[in-house]
Amino acid sequence: MQWHIQPLEEVFTQTKSRKEGLNHKEAQEKLASHGRNELISKPPRPIWLMFLGQFKDVMIIILLLAAVISGLIGDLKDTLLIALIVFLNAVIGFFQEYRAEKAMEALKKMATTTAKVLRNEKIEHLNSAEIVQGDIVHIEAGDMVPADLRLIETHNLRIEEASLTGESEAVEKHHQVLAEQNIPLGDRLNMAYKSTLVTYGRGVGVVVATGMKTEIGNIAQMLQESETQTPLQKRLAEFGKRLSFVIFAICAIIYVAGFIRGEEPTQLLLTAISVAVAAIPETLPAVITVSLALGASKLVKQNALIRKLPAIETLGSVTYIGSDKTGTLTQNKMTVQEHWLNPQLPQEAENLFWQAMLCNQDTQRQENGEIKGDATEIAALLYAQKQAPDCQVLLRTDEIPFSSERKMMTTLHEKDGKILVFSKGALEAIAEKCDSLPLEVWQVAEAMTKKGQRVLAYAYKVLEKNPQIEKITAEQKLQFLGLIAMIDPPRPEVRQAVAECITAGIIPVMITGDHPLTAEAIAKDLGILQSEKHEVITGKEMALLSEEELEFRMDKIRVFARVSPEQKLQIVKILQRKGHFVAMTGDGVNDAPALKRADIGVAMGISGTDVSKEASDMILLDDNFATIVKAVREGRRIFDNIRKFIKYTMTGNAGKIWVIFLAPIIGLPVPLLPAQILWLNLVTDGLPGLALAGEPAEKSVMQRPPRHPKESIFAHGLGWHILWAGLLIGALVLGLQAWSYASGSSHWQTIVFTSLCFAQIGQILAVRSEKHLFFSLGFFTNLPLLGTAFLNFALQMLLIYHPFFQEIFVTKPLTFTELLLCMAVAVIVFHVIELEKIIRRRLEKRAI
Repeated sequence: MQWHIQPLEEVFTQTKSRKEGLNHKEAQEKLASHGRNELISKPPRPIWLMFLGQFKDVMIIILLLAAVISGLIGDLKDTLLIALIVFLNAVIGFFQEYRAEKAMEALKKMATTTAKVLRNEKIEHLNSAEIVQGDIVHIEAGDMVPADLRLIETHNLRIEEASLTGESEAVEKHHQVLAEQNIPLGDRLNMAYKSTLVTYGRGVGVVVATGMKTEIGNIAQMLQESETQTPLQKRLAEFGKRLSFVIFAICAIIYVAGFIRGEEPTQLLLTAISVAVAAIPETLPAVITVSLALGASKLVKQNALIRKLPAIETLGSVTYIGSDKTGTLTQNKMTVQEHWLNPQLPQEAENLFWQAMLCNQDTQRQENGEIKGDATEIAALLYAQKQAPDCQVLLRTDEIPFSSERKMMTTLHEKDGKILVFSKGALEAIAEKCDSLPLEVWQVAEAMTKKGQRVLAYAYKVLEKNPQIEKITAEQKLQFLGLIAMIDPPRPEVRQAVAECITAGIIPVMITGDHPLTAEAIAKDLGILQSEKHEVITGKEMALLSEEELEFRMDKIRVFARVSPEQKLQIVKILQRKGHFVAMTGDGVNDAPALKRADIGVAMGISGTDVSKEASDMILLDDNFATIVKAVREGRRIFDNIRKFIKYTMTGNAGKIWVIFLAPIIGLPVPLLPAQILWLNLVTDGLPGLALAGEPAEKSVMQRPPRHPKESIFAHGLGWHILWAGLLIGALVLGLQAWSYASGSSHWQTIVFTSLCFAQIGQILAVRSEKHLFFSLGFFTNLPLLGTAFLNFALQMLLIYHPFFQEIFVTKPLTFTELLLCMAVAVIVFHVIELEKIIRRRLEKRAI
């Protein structure tokens, strides 16, 4: 319903209310029938469903099938071991997902607001969720509007509606009926909307809509579209499918070849299962979960709350960051940058300039010392206090409030038996009231405006004390005092963050509801606008362009000013069509559709609304652009480490597959037992793999372009490395098996088991970096990895020399010579992989 065109009598009739407000009985009845004043979000997943969701991974399903088959043929020991691994992985994944949900719930509780409501003809402070249609609500400077209100009384009321309209300037409100029906929300001056902020004055309104029926609720309905998969989820799904086909093909070849040779079917099936177990990196889901969880924990300490763990890795693919200006790129704190005094003023009158700034303002100091009020007036007050700390604040006797028609505000003060008048406002408005102005004032003001600064002018006059005429003549024949210029200054750390983005191949762009001149000045200061080729465009100019024209210009545009919520969503869609991977920041309800559609939606934790937080993948607890860049760095580090783990584990698994697959073909017995294969996968793969998750970021991590979102996880030579390094390990181990088996040694199977374990110890030390040699990284820069390498060595010694473990894993003690041969495999593998890095670096230099 269009409440802004309804007379107040009709509003009270429609809402079944009155000026005296509702009583408790009426309110309770309405609460029961209409529901609480809350936005409805999707219900949380049941705990049992969250836990079962951990078992839907393709590799986990294959592993469970292997466990079942192993149990059916009577090998319960392997079945129990596999089941234990899968269960532990599920517990880790469930715990991380559950913890993220709880963190979000806690954040939502922190956002609970209270409201001043007229109930039973007296003001009560109620939880905003208990407000109902028809309640009479009192609002004043500093309050968050708790529901959609039709204003019935206003006193210099100004409301900042940026969270709804994107317009950062506070809007002056009134309670008069409006005639025009279908006007934008920002022009409905007799309405106050839920989650907007009162910055000045006070008012009273009747609640006309609550919860999902508010304007915020209408936008929340736009957020129901399904979410897209992250690059990590897509890559792993593809990886799992390809791996499953390879595994089944190899198992089938082994089974058919053995069957043709006349081997016993049950033994063939056991061998095929052994290959499946050897091929599946069952610790991969756990390593990925732990990597993401460690990254999430690290980012929380750096003021970034991750709502969905895969979003951390997704940040590593970001090619484009669309950022709000206010509070994200800037400090969200208007600050006076400079002032200019009228050179014609007598020296003794200069102090009046500071006194005018101190006296002509309408702020309130809270008990905790915080100053509440309009950001412009707070900035002027603080600047004057700093410049003239000893200046006297005069008692106010009267005032002429600011109005949008006059564009100025005047206060009257008593001093030495006379009335001192101070006026401030737009230069044009003050100039009309002054007898004379210095000629250069317009040039000074223009220079300030070109810097993106907001300019305020001050003037004064002295009146004889006469109550009958002082207010009438107050704003006539003023004497000009001077100018102040203010701006919401950039955060100092953002310049470096923007520069780091550009170096990393990421395009940072400002998207704001502010004036284009202000946006352009900030963008130039931060380095977002770097050259004349980069453009600034307004929402009005965007509306005149066709979709094709806008898409053609998109790569040049670096600042979008005065854009609407629909246009912000349009920007995201065009960028995605152009192949960009988009991170979009926002704090208002109007930002939520764009946050939902973006590949990474980043909500503000301080100024953000509940709707924007629900639509996001990540929440900035400090509302700082630099925190996004830290998250991008962390995302790249995590993906690098996941690639390193895949490189490590798949190379080791490839080595085991070649050994198991080729041994029967060249006339050797099946080299490993299922329990031995599972031990290698669990301990030799798992523990060092988890340690790889903590590998520090490489120095060049933010000096390379983003990964293409469709890039295979095996890109940049990873697949070839797995193939040749796996063959190397397989050949070395098969050579040892052939030698020991031919020499009649009863230790041949233990030699194969141990050499495979040691080969992966040598491999883990070499794959810490794709480009840098092990010793150039620093021997002690990843102590957990060194620790797991030594632990693996110690555990393997335990397995081959302790009688208890010899019984379980069917091992025999090796001689010193045999042990040295197994260790030689590790040394060869380590040095060959290090040699590959040297060769690759030389080839890259030649290519340049």
